[in-house]
Amino acid sequence: MAATTSSSDSSPAPSITVESNVSDSRLSELGINSWPKWGCPPGKYTLKFDAAETCYLVKGKVKVYPKGSSEFVEFGAGDLVTIPKGLSCTWDVSVAVDKHYKFDSNSPSKPS
Repeated sequence: MAATTSSSDSSPAPSITVESNVSDSRLSELGINSWPKWGCPPGKYTLKFDAAETCYLVKGKVKVYPKGSSEFVEFGAGDLVTIPKGLSCTWDVSVAVDKHYKFDSNSPSKPS
């Protein structure tokens, strides 16, 4: 008989980290301006992250609702955000987003 409830799930949802007031020197150290850019108009978007992403919002305001959670994470222009691999979520974009982004290049299958 299969379980029908997920309330006893022992693994917490991966968490989004938000770093505000990022210094110009940190942005330069990360090479933000060389990262690709992506943008979207206001609206709701269902996303699944197949790789961890780090992004820096140049413009915009977003509330992210992780799937299966009643919590949300809010971030906007000037924030450096890390989104974990495997996260399924809904982005509720209230102000059009313009961001630099980079996917994590670490791979568990490195040649030995």
